[in-house]
Amino acid sequence: MQKTFALLLTLTALVTTAFAQRDIGEVVTTTDSQAFAVTIDSSNTELLGLARTAFNAHGRYRLVASGGAFALTFSAAGANQVSVSIARGGAVIHNETVAGTSLRNALLRAADVAVTKTSGLRGFFAGKLAFVSDRGGQQTILTGDLFFGEVQSHPVQGKNIVGPRWSPDGGKIIFTSYRNGFPDIYTLNLRTRTLETFVSLKGTNSGARFSPDGSRVAMVLSGEGNPEVYVGNAQGKQIKRLTNNQSVEASPAWSPDGSRLVLTSDAAGGPQLHVMSAAGGAMQRLATNLSRYCAEPDWSRADPNKIVFTAGMGKGYQTAVYDMAARTAKVVTKAPMDAIEPVWCADGRHVVVTFRNATSRSLWLIDTESGKSTRLSPAALGNAWNASYLAP
Repeated sequence: MQKTFALLLTLTALVTTAFAQRDIGEVVTTTDSQAFAVTIDSSNTELLGLARTAFNAHGRYRLVASGGAFALTFSAAGANQVSVSIARGGAVIHNETVAGTSLRNALLRAADVAVTKTSGLRGFFAGKLAFVSDRGGQQTILTGDLFFGEVQSHPVQGKNIVGPRWSPDGGKIIFTSYRNGFPDIYTLNLRTRTLETFVSLKGTNSGARFSPDGSRVAMVLSGEGNPEVYVGNAQGKQIKRLTNNQSVEASPAWSPDGSRLVLTSDAAGGPQLHVMSAAGGAMQRLATNLSRYCAEPDWSRADPNKIVFTAGMGKGYQTAVYDMAARTAKVVTKAPMDAIEPVWCADGRHVVVTFRNATSRSLWLIDTESGKSTRLSPAALGNAWNASYLAP
């Protein structure tokens, strides 16, 4: 029974979990006592609205009409350029003009500069998302910026699309789909807009992720009878089996330096987090002491001690963070529905999470320190889930 349950975990988005959930409502948030009060101004209405949206979503900032610790002014400086001026106590402390792929992208990059100059944190506003949507009645992969601007659809429509993940250079997305009736792994080349089969072996092919340098791919294959972790090259060749046991493994994610993997395994009697060398060897359990169900891990690139994951809590699921240095875990969401499929943003503080109830799915930004929650995917888009974040 446990193996059957864990195998379903391997195909996370292919199965609908039937829990009685409340409709999406207001999410309880807390205020970070260390948040900076900032004022934001621009003569360009579009830039002003986007800048306010971005900083209002950041758990380190609090927008005020006047009297903030910092005054941020954004102005268009060309077709794809935005200038940011940062003032403190009435004196300008930094001016910079930032170029982007569009005026919108330049604004988000300029806002990231302001974040770094005022807080010391890495900016993440200019990152990109890939995610699954059923817009138009058929599942497909969409990409866009963090605040759902410049959203594009891609030629991957089909049944049950699972786990789209960026390549580090942003040129490809790797994912699992039942396009031909079986769970195979595909790559979408975003430059040529072409689709290629990456791995199509007997059994289940899922959970594929590029290594941080893009040279390797970790995945879960069941062709030899049991779902096990494998690593191959970026072309889907030279595939090596890493695990060999009677437990079921799923959802491998790379450490920032590419030397280790964190994964889900039921070796301890139920889905739990484990780490192992990316070259193979024994698994070591991470004792979260939080839940009997710990799955869907993602290892922070900004803080190698932090792993975000999905934890079973009561009759549903919430997002939690495990601190490897302190060997402790904490729940970081209080959603009135499932909060699943977490992925880190570039700053090692914020994560993008799927909120799911019985009838809908949407993407939210969560500050893991203050608990601040902001909806990202617009209702007009329809359901959106299973996000992957690409750092700017």
